[in-house]
Amino acid sequence: MFKHLLFNLLFDDKSCSHWLVCDMKKFRCLLFFTRLLLNIQAIAQQQHPSPAQLYPGLFEQIQMQQVYTDGKTFVDARPKATPTAIMGAYRIEHVKPKFNLKNFAHQYFDVPAASSTGYQSNVAAGVRKHIDTLWKVLQHVADTVKGTSLLPLPYDYIVPGGRFREIYYWDSYFTMLGLAESKRYDLIESMVKNFAYLIDQYGHIPNGNRTYYLSRSQPPFFSLMVDLLAKYKGNKVFITYRPQLIKEYKYWMHGSAALKPGSAVEHTIRLADGSLLNRYWDSSTTPREESYREDVLTGRKTNQKLPNFYRNIRAAAESGWDFSSRWMADGKTLATLQTTSLAAVDLNSLLYHLETIIARSYTLSVNTKMAAFYQRKAALRKVAILKYCWDKKNGCFKDYQWQRKALSNQVSIAMVYPLFFNIANKEQASKVAALVQKQFLQRGGIATTTINTGQQWDAPNGWAPLQYMTIKGLQNYGHAALAKTIAQRWMNLNIASFKQTGKLLEKYDVQNGSPEAGGGEYPLQDGFGWTNGVLLKLMNDFK
Repeated sequence: MFKHLLFNLLFDDKSCSHWLVCDMKKFRCLLFFTRLLLNIQAIAQQQHPSPAQLYPGLFEQIQMQQVYTDGKTFVDARPKATPTAIMGAYRIEHVKPKFNLKNFAHQYFDVPAASSTGYQSNVAAGVRKHIDTLWKVLQHVADTVKGTSLLPLPYDYIVPGGRFREIYYWDSYFTMLGLAESKRYDLIESMVKNFAYLIDQYGHIPNGNRTYYLSRSQPPFFSLMVDLLAKYKGNKVFITYRPQLIKEYKYWMHGSAALKPGSAVEHTIRLADGSLLNRYWDSSTTPREESYREDVLTGRKTNQKLPNFYRNIRAAAESGWDFSSRWMADGKTLATLQTTSLAAVDLNSLLYHLETIIARSYTLSVNTKMAAFYQRKAALRKVAILKYCWDKKNGCFKDYQWQRKALSNQVSIAMVYPLFFNIANKEQASKVAALVQKQFLQRGGIATTTINTGQQWDAPNGWAPLQYMTIKGLQNYGHAALAKTIAQRWMNLNIASFKQTGKLLEKYDVQNGSPEAGGGEYPLQDGFGWTNGVLLKLMNDFK
């Protein structure tokens, strides 16, 4: 309650810069409350300790010795005793000559099951029936068993499937597209309420509802979820969730008011001309707990200072594109990740939408002053995106390397985000469409990049959310034939794969038209929330 009061004191819809000009007393008050808020947030994180914090020493040994093949297994495990009892036993046992770490782990922890364990699909019933059944299989109520890393949520939600046993932020929007086609508006509303709850509890929506995800978010699709829900419940939805929309916005913009040109803090970057853009970022500088061993081993190969490298790898995880040549300075090596050095074109397009939705909520409340305030923020961001992220030479949108004051060298399908949100002009959209057709269109849909690094967010892989964003972005500018071709190829690949395997998968090899997509830190997962949602949406849109 006190945390929410402080948030309202800090962010009362006035810009911090206005406070600075008007009253130095208010500025000192702002600094005081900012420090106090940060302390409270730190305390809140201490109240939800992660596995690395609960099991120091034991955690590192289990992860580095690969007691479990997948690093996510242990951080999701159910303890059979209290952390105090487990650590007490470990301190006594691990110094004994015959100590067996694997046996100890199995004695004190239960391994979690995959979300779709035990489900057998009926291929003969067809893919629509399969998706309709999977909504029930993947529907989940938060686990409240003490000692697990799962953060309880008050309402039902859909998990992606497989090793992903919790709600994921940006996945959920694309899952909701399918739920809407299935007329499961109740479940859409439940999930929106859960995300609003997370914002109120933690000041942002974490990557997923796990303690080890609290240090970062994911691409901010909450405003699109609210927009989707409003289509079925009316415009009052925009007003109902305005407090959470604003809180999320303040999370992404935190610290921006005091930024000097050519500097960055947390998620925000102020460019030389005073423009504000955003980057992906994580508040932690340690290896990811769910991929601890992988991060430690890769960290041994980097030339960066380890805290900087770990933040870059975590920021790439926040982007959802973990991992891709898009974030690599040399375009091919994970050890050269430079995520925090890039103003990401997709992130800034999403924040443009968030600003417009907040403005719309104020327009509906007939608050013209605040509507104009956020409309101006959106207008300024649009100008900055077009100025800094448009590559005139190559005819595409790219991320901007703010430290070098130059566009990134890497081309990716993230270029379609300004089309999806109607930021691009017609000439730019036509050039993007031409490049998509020439370099990204494959036999099974749209590839993520043109480079094959062995990472899962690179060629030859294609992903459901990026197919949808591309298709809708092209439709916005009249490129209907190309959009239809992409949709048909993606649907054909999904359905052919389902007939072959009985599954809908997390990603596909679109270049070879195969379900055997590779790359990444874990085996190919089935289920799969966003694939189900996008496929059902496209099947209905394209009949």
